[in-house]
Amino acid sequence: MQPKELKPAYDVVVIGSGIGGLTAAALLSKAGLSVCVLEKEPHPGGYLAGFRRKDFRFDTAIHWLNQYRKNGLVFNIFDVLGNDYPKAVPQKRIRRYKGDDYEYLLTNNPDELKEQWQNEFPEDAAGIERFFKAARKIGEAFENFGHVFRSEETMSFWEKIRNKRKLIRFGMYFIPHLRYTGDKGIKKGLSKYFKNEKLKKIFSADSELLSCIVPIGWAYSNDYQSPPHGGGQVIAEWLEHIIQYYGQETHYRYEVTQVLIKENTACGVICRRRDKEYKIESKYVIAACDAPALYEKMLPASSVPDRLKTNLQAAELYSSSVTISIALDCPVEELGFNEELIHVSSAEVPRSEHIGGNPDRTEISILAPSFRDPSLAPEGQGTLILFMPAYMEFEKQWRTEKDKNGNLVRGTAYKELKVEIAKRLIERVEKKVAPGLQKHILFYDVATPVTHWRYTGNTGGSMMATKPNRLNMVNKVATYHTPVKNLLVGGHWAELGGGVPIAAKAGANAALIVLKKENKIAYQALADYFDYKKDLEQLLKCPAFIPYYGEWHQPPTPAQKKKLREQNPVIAAEEDEEEADGDES
Repeated sequence: MQPKELKPAYDVVVIGSGIGGLTAAALLSKAGLSVCVLEKEPHPGGYLAGFRRKDFRFDTAIHWLNQYRKNGLVFNIFDVLGNDYPKAVPQKRIRRYKGDDYEYLLTNNPDELKEQWQNEFPEDAAGIERFFKAARKIGEAFENFGHVFRSEETMSFWEKIRNKRKLIRFGMYFIPHLRYTGDKGIKKGLSKYFKNEKLKKIFSADSELLSCIVPIGWAYSNDYQSPPHGGGQVIAEWLEHIIQYYGQETHYRYEVTQVLIKENTACGVICRRRDKEYKIESKYVIAACDAPALYEKMLPASSVPDRLKTNLQAAELYSSSVTISIALDCPVEELGFNEELIHVSSAEVPRSEHIGGNPDRTEISILAPSFRDPSLAPEGQGTLILFMPAYMEFEKQWRTEKDKNGNLVRGTAYKELKVEIAKRLIERVEKKVAPGLQKHILFYDVATPVTHWRYTGNTGGSMMATKPNRLNMVNKVATYHTPVKNLLVGGHWAELGGGVPIAAKAGANAALIVLKKENKIAYQALADYFDYKKDLEQLLKCPAFIPYYGEWHQPPTPAQKKKLREQNPVIAAEEDEEEADGDES
């Protein structure tokens, strides 16, 4: 349970309780610094917060996890904090490609798919071999992703020189594919491997050649994981537990409105809860939140160079989505679903329209989380999630209106648009994938880019911030340091790319930057560990870190609580009382 009162001062204030902010706060707490995490929402997690409807639990963003296996980037970071962290579940069936006249399954043995294609398209056998060889090389590169873990902001001059060589070795298998983007580029790139148009159709919704190859590369390196049992939000709940174990703080429903600056150095924040304003002093501020919001709303205009604002405004971001979370009255396997993500697209639709917002033509991704984790739904029932790429600009910001303060108002037109898009997507999935789906739907919840923006604050409701492309690299939109001393970026905007590994990496590097000044022994031990110069046992012997002797007890899911109530009403009442206390605080 979080503390009820804020202290007047801390070593570090972290803005945002996504995986980046929580990882930074947990590492700093372990190193003995006083830390306060401020989050405007009532629960931790950012895009991993998830939500409950009745006795069902839904994840809000996770399609799958990477780097969450032994020796993976996330695994290595969490191991530092404690070995009781929620474990991801390795996947065997990974992705089903479903089009108008084809259906193929990618598993953790990609050679099965390669041989199937070679048998079906013998004229392209050599090109298919080269395509899968390129994917395997990329998979091998990702196996060494941890070797390029540290950001250059944490390094000495000579470490930066050595790191550039590591980056070149890591990126050498990606570089030949980078220029094949957009409709013309990807067609040209695929033509390097395939002559048969049916093979090219499989990737009719992809916007760059790498997005065709990388999933197969991850499959080769056995780097697909499902979220831990209980859903993605348990990762955030465990990190919160670690922070509080060390006596540090996480506060919810506190919105940071201003970063305090003295002589161009961050010295605290102003935050608001309900109608009350709080001033908190700190030596450092880590902004694990939306970078444009930080620069445009929390800092004086004079402290941010115009060029930085311009580059951020021009940054190319990952899309947002329409997400439909569905509760079913039957197990998902009865409708033909399994653990894999199903990707539905049509080669008859122009590539640009697969992300254009039209539910009759867009690509759709379908997940059956309760197949992977039955605890997400009551016994004999199931959960299904549909994703469609979407952008905030669609239909004039989803037919919202603006009030006198410029805030988006979600009126009748917005709600009608949500319902109409959801209806058409569900009808399409029923027709293409799951006959009889609609008669098994108990209820569903629809999130739009407006929803994602409201709950995360991310520009345009983007799921993962900035793409790792040439424009963003040239403009240097991803950086930890800001124009204000001791104010760091520590979430998705600190690194190009997205997902749990990038967020965890960003949080850990932000913590390293602070420790480099405040606790050099802890900094050096962590730096050596992330550089593979020390193993975990050697790291944990470092006197700069406070030992962790705790044991995290994962709370039951709503479905498990329902079963508990049925079996033992007294225990269930105690669980509900604990949960109510936590919500109140």
